[in-house]
Amino acid sequence: MAAKIVYVCSACGARAPKWAGQCGDCLAWNTLEESRVAPAPRAGGRSVGYAGETAAGVRCLSEVSAEPIQRQPSGMDELDRVLGGGLVRGSVVLIGGDPGIGKSTLLIQMLARLAEDNKSLYVTGEESAEQISLRARRLELKLDSLRVLTETSVEHVLQQARTEQPRIMVVDSIQTLYSEALQSAPGAVAQIRESAAQLVRFAKRSGTSIFLVGHVTKEGSLAGPRVLEHMVDTVLYFEGDRGNQFRLIRAIKNRFGAVNELGIFAMTDKGLRTVGNPSAIFLSGHQQEAPGSVILVTREGSRPLLVEVQALVDDSPLGNPRRVSLGLEQNRLAMLLAVLHRHGGIPMYDQDVYVNVVGGVRITETASDLATIAAILSSYRDRPLSPKLVVFGELGLAGEIRPVQNGQERLREAAKHGFTRAIVPTRNAPRKGIGGLKIFPVARLADAVEAFFHEG
Repeated sequence: MAAKIVYVCSACGARAPKWAGQCGDCLAWNTLEESRVAPAPRAGGRSVGYAGETAAGVRCLSEVSAEPIQRQPSGMDELDRVLGGGLVRGSVVLIGGDPGIGKSTLLIQMLARLAEDNKSLYVTGEESAEQISLRARRLELKLDSLRVLTETSVEHVLQQARTEQPRIMVVDSIQTLYSEALQSAPGAVAQIRESAAQLVRFAKRSGTSIFLVGHVTKEGSLAGPRVLEHMVDTVLYFEGDRGNQFRLIRAIKNRFGAVNELGIFAMTDKGLRTVGNPSAIFLSGHQQEAPGSVILVTREGSRPLLVEVQALVDDSPLGNPRRVSLGLEQNRLAMLLAVLHRHGGIPMYDQDVYVNVVGGVRITETASDLATIAAILSSYRDRPLSPKLVVFGELGLAGEIRPVQNGQERLREAAKHGFTRAIVPTRNAPRKGIGGLKIFPVARLADAVEAFFHEG
């Protein structure tokens, strides 16, 4: 029996047999969305699992075998990092980012490397095969084993995929696909949801690893229903400005690895290449000491990373001074300035404060608090900090310096890059010293302010 078309209200969940401008139950406007409803199974019917077999009944979890996940390297170390170690058979990865930032370039490079030993398929609904060929030739990729399909019907795509039986498949993009079972246009919420659902079912049944390219809205989130991110196994986002040479890929969701892993690439005339020493790209390398600059040891995923935090403090001509933060949370900047005034005795109510993280990286952890305060004070007093100094630590509302995770690993990373001084929370100070690094543990904000400009 064929699936039935109904219209579901996204606000209250009510169903209607046909579309209307207003929901009859909650009276919300423009919330009815087309959806397919599978018919209920007949009495005595047997449910079918992903692989086509009859679904198993209830079992004790201890009886379920847990075999180690087999991963296949993608040929790009930084991509493997954000994926959790490589491609997983039957996984579905959704990758989003601004137009022109390098999504298609990254995936066609990966597919060209994997196609030498694995059957692969590049499905495009946005570009012609000739355009794909021109890009691949410009990137000097091997084309002999790279197969391409230009199609927008998800049913036709899956029909070709069953014939080709690829191990890796790229769909560029999910917003261009449509299901013939629905009447709405490609890109509609129902079309995206239904097309993604069919691709996920195919991936689980066949074991094909699928990459879905997703468009983003002007706010930077993936276009389409939020359920799209719940349906896939991994969600990757491109970060940073497309005008910058470096491209950052962050794992927002990963069922087979850690989240918040960061992959770093450099865009060249031959495509994206992995960056071997990512800490070096976030350090500006001033030829001389400059006020308002300090090095932070942050942690992205499973590795420490050195980034430069810059601040500019200037007299404000406005009654309400500006607080601008790029790469750091703006609300947290306002909180840090309040703590600096209350517990450090340094008012900023008549100063414009601008804070920036070099390289376009976005810092989400609280370990950046102490480095932000150091950069602000350096600019405010017009006194440069030591270029061999690193800082990290969380600042509490009571003026206490709180410890952060993996403190010793951060210090070892700083020592490896030639830094000689570190200001850290007291509870992060190692019991045994780290060679070449002089550590200044601080417990209160007043101690940290004094240590920032200590010459010892």
